[in-house]
Amino acid sequence: MKNNLNEPAEILFITSYPPRVCGIATYSQDLIKALNNKFSNSLTVRVCALESGNSSYSYPDEVKYILNTSLASGYGKLASDINKDDQIKIVLIQHEFGFFKEQEEAFEQFLYELSKPVVIEFHTVLPDPDEILKSKIADIADVCKSVIVMTHNSAEILINQYNIPEHKISVIAHGTHLVPHLSKVYLKKKYGLTGRRVLTTFGLLSSGKSIETTLEAMPSIIKTNPDVIFLIIGKTHPEVVKREGEVYRKKLESIVILNKLTHHVLFVDRYLPLPDLLEYLQLTDIYLFTSNNPNQAVSGTFVYAMSCACPIISTPIPHAKEVLTKDIGIIFDFCNSRQLADGAVKLLNDEPLRRNISTNTLQKIVSTSWENSAVAHAMLFEKLSSSKVLTCYNLPAINLSHLKQMTTNTGIIQFSKINQPDISSGYTVDDNARAMITMCMYFKLTGDNKSLVYIRKYLGFISLCQQSGGDFFNYVDSFIRFTGQNRTVNLDDSNGRALWALGYLVSLRGLLPEDIISKAMKIIQKALPHIETMNSTRAMAFAIKGLYYCNSASKSPEYPELIKLLAGRLVQMYRHEGIQNWEWFEGYLTYANSILPEAMLYTWLLTGDPVYENIARVSFKFLISQTFNDNGIDVISNKSWLTRGQVSGEFGEQPIDVAYTIMTLSEFYEAFSDEEYRLKMETAFNWFLGNNRLHQIIYNPCTGGCYDGMEETHVNLNQGAESTLSYLMARLTIEKYSNETVTNIEKNINRQSVSHLKALNIKPFFVGKGM
Repeated sequence: MKNNLNEPAEILFITSYPPRVCGIATYSQDLIKALNNKFSNSLTVRVCALESGNSSYSYPDEVKYILNTSLASGYGKLASDINKDDQIKIVLIQHEFGFFKEQEEAFEQFLYELSKPVVIEFHTVLPDPDEILKSKIADIADVCKSVIVMTHNSAEILINQYNIPEHKISVIAHGTHLVPHLSKVYLKKKYGLTGRRVLTTFGLLSSGKSIETTLEAMPSIIKTNPDVIFLIIGKTHPEVVKREGEVYRKKLESIVILNKLTHHVLFVDRYLPLPDLLEYLQLTDIYLFTSNNPNQAVSGTFVYAMSCACPIISTPIPHAKEVLTKDIGIIFDFCNSRQLADGAVKLLNDEPLRRNISTNTLQKIVSTSWENSAVAHAMLFEKLSSSKVLTCYNLPAINLSHLKQMTTNTGIIQFSKINQPDISSGYTVDDNARAMITMCMYFKLTGDNKSLVYIRKYLGFISLCQQSGGDFFNYVDSFIRFTGQNRTVNLDDSNGRALWALGYLVSLRGLLPEDIISKAMKIIQKALPHIETMNSTRAMAFAIKGLYYCNSASKSPEYPELIKLLAGRLVQMYRHEGIQNWEWFEGYLTYANSILPEAMLYTWLLTGDPVYENIARVSFKFLISQTFNDNGIDVISNKSWLTRGQVSGEFGEQPIDVAYTIMTLSEFYEAFSDEEYRLKMETAFNWFLGNNRLHQIIYNPCTGGCYDGMEETHVNLNQGAESTLSYLMARLTIEKYSNETVTNIEKNINRQSVSHLKALNIKPFFVGKGM
């Protein structure tokens, strides 16, 4: 059966699933949600829900099959049904020993009978296996196409103790939630915890959680920190309730009373909705993980706490030993209340240390977001599917939340700490010019009159920065004062960007209110005399772009004359520096490179002179050859520019360069209708979504912000104005091609083999619903 857009490839998860209350059920639901959010146009995920004994549940629509793991007869029938189901391309089994303990032979036979590729995800990997366990796991791995584990420790155990071939094993970390990182003060007030420092643990209660370890440590903690409260969040595990009722919870309650802790311990005895749980974790000062099981390979509660930037004190389960380095948290011995108390007191008495640990924790955990987990799983599915699965990124909805959060009455703030605006960084013309372009693009797309408020703010800031000679200062502090940087830094590029933004705004004459157009025109007219003095390569290119837009809205002999003047300078630079295999304007590639061929394109469109067309085409082809490869796009590193005859740095990629490339590709596609430009636009945009060197998201769909860059091993978590606006300009540029993309990819997939599509390096995305 061919995979096409009308019939996306189906992945069948065999797993416990909500409403069954189980950690793996929650894990699977979160992973499926992430896969749907990112790849629903090319993947369909269905579920075979696992039940046992007399349990039965009312499941959501994605559940296609149900297997009662207690009944041997069900396994063979399920294998037969899966084999006959032509829609299913891959089977993914979430494995926990308890699921299949009643029918181990039937489960193994089920695996052998399946004719579809099987991936098994081990949630527990026991070290030091006896020969029987070793043989069972080896047999399971042998019949599966791939094995997934969540830690490198688990992978090493499988390789060294079970003799599982390394090439069969993929390490995909337990997914974590992106959170907005709300204020602790606000959240503590919301939940009635103002003035308290909060220790938290959560999860389904059982004796294996060893909550009593913390309760026994509490008197020592309270002695020096009387404002502490310990939250125990979660219902008792349903399997525990079946066996023994609420014996364990009552034991804990009796310890609280005995030690006079009723003012310092709060049981939240309910199953919290995810948003509430994440808020509790965000208000937490220290998260406590006290499991007494040394073989617990991984913990979902542990990584949830990390995603909320909680400093963590944990027992030495393998996951903790792998993740909790000294700058991330504290590890203490199993059931050792004295060590736990010492660790808690140390962190409670050192707020700067806690803040530092929180930042380090976020940096450590960001790569494990559910979005990144979905990318990793989808890449594995594609690799294993023998061309039956072609993953295509969904296009995220346009989200202006972070842009608006970063904007004050003055303009858009320059930097953020994580996703919180850093007002101390002040404002720049650079960012407010980009913000004005972004909101003008959004207004052009949607006609949303609320955008006008922001456009006026950004225009007002640009006007504020214009000096008596027509040029613009760039740097303004939080008190709306020009800083000393304006006299020590070359501001040509900032002036060029301001002209681009002003030109784009006036090109929307007829759409924007006339008072906005009139104000921008006055600023432009005042700036025109200064343009002739520009000599910076990119400043001239930005100015050409702005003047071209001005000319499209209001014909004036001044605009073409200035464009030709600046373009002439760029032509001379190109002729001086451009040689065979280096068809460029300078002896190096730095930042915002694509604006140079784009400026040549505008000059050709204005004048019709083939010299400009030739330089535009040739120089852009050269730039593409330096930044695109079989894996996607790798823009020039900001750590070390690419000098002629040398090799570019391999990391330090910035969103702004990807965005500018997308915008230039769009202009070239509009001018020449060359399909290669459109396909490369898609490839470049997918860089934001995870198709990059690290296979990690750069755009954060939770906040609407964009990470500030991609380093050697990680993304920069800060979501400043430049990166966020760059993403939004790219996203708004892509929007006009979304329907065309779907139509063209449908045609391609229907008439070409998947292997041929891959040979063309086509990585399509599809439009997401909603604005």
